[in-house]
Amino acid sequence: MEKLAMLWQSTSLPHFEIGQIIMMLVGLGLLYLAIVKKFEPLLLLPIGFGAVLTNIPLAGFSEVGGILHYIYYIGVDTGVFPLLIFMGVGAMTDFSALIANPRMLLLGAAAQFGIFATLFGAILLNGLPGFNFTLQDASAIAIIGGADGPTAIFLASKLAPELLGAIAVAAYSYMALVPIIQPPIMKALTTPEERKLEMKQLRVVSQREKILFPIAVLILTLILLPTATPLVGMFCFGNLLKESGVVERLSYTVQNSLINTVTIFLGLGVGSKLSSEAFLTVETLGILALGAVAFSIGTAAGVLMAKVMNKFSKETINPLIGAAGVSAVPMAARVVNKVGLEANPHNFLLMHAMGPNVAGVLGSAVAAGILLALVG
Repeated sequence: MEKLAMLWQSTSLPHFEIGQIIMMLVGLGLLYLAIVKKFEPLLLLPIGFGAVLTNIPLAGFSEVGGILHYIYYIGVDTGVFPLLIFMGVGAMTDFSALIANPRMLLLGAAAQFGIFATLFGAILLNGLPGFNFTLQDASAIAIIGGADGPTAIFLASKLAPELLGAIAVAAYSYMALVPIIQPPIMKALTTPEERKLEMKQLRVVSQREKILFPIAVLILTLILLPTATPLVGMFCFGNLLKESGVVERLSYTVQNSLINTVTIFLGLGVGSKLSSEAFLTVETLGILALGAVAFSIGTAAGVLMAKVMNKFSKETINPLIGAAGVSAVPMAARVVNKVGLEANPHNFLLMHAMGPNVAGVLGSAVAAGILLALVG
């Protein structure tokens, strides 16, 4: 009997707590969303599996000596993995639409309004029982409104590492829900006539312009906001690898094997923070709610800015493209194109929407730099 008791105690079963079981079910839920619903599978699948692993009693995955502990410490805690992801995203980004129509930077900037509105919302939540967000916590939560997963993880790792799991899950969940969340907001803020507006075809952008653009962006950033240069710098470096045309092998590696490898480890590292102690709190519910508010406000602000620009512009601007100012590339641009085609079968807005879409990536990185400079 004594040996049977020892054998029973050596298994995980008698050591399970209700919180660990709930978090394993959360992890399985993320796997369901990734595999069955295909919601951001590249990140939600490893995050979900990491959540399952980290909540197994006695396994020690997230303790010192466990693989998830070192993955998190080496790549997420240091901020290295999000920066490498940004380099890969830069190598896959085409700035042609933004270069051809630089005014789209305004739409990318307007969509970041949701970030700063949510910052105050997080602080106001402290008036309710169970909430105790510091200014650093509120800043990390607010960046969810930029709909940029790597930026959210990078800022959370610097300002609020204890909230990283909830922030990452919220950021990637809302990115996956772009086709569901954005269209009702876009339609509520525009008239059928506005949605039918057709835009003038963009000019052809030269290779020289594409090469000079990331260099110019980096120089402006390091002069005006050096705290944003880690994100913007890696993004511009990746883009320069692509546009230079002289390092195809490096560009291919960054766009494929490197970003894929880092994505696996980033997801597992984030999943390791989905422990029951850190995730099953009232604050997590607040983060999820604030993330939805942030994303909605960012979408609305982009659309309203486009409406204002259309009134003062000589060339027609379809207000729908403002919704692409959130940096869920290229999903937000595709949603804009879909809603535009529903209103007018001849209205192809994809390339126009890519302008504010890539501007949103830069905008969220700049917003993160501002928050780091103010509260970091």
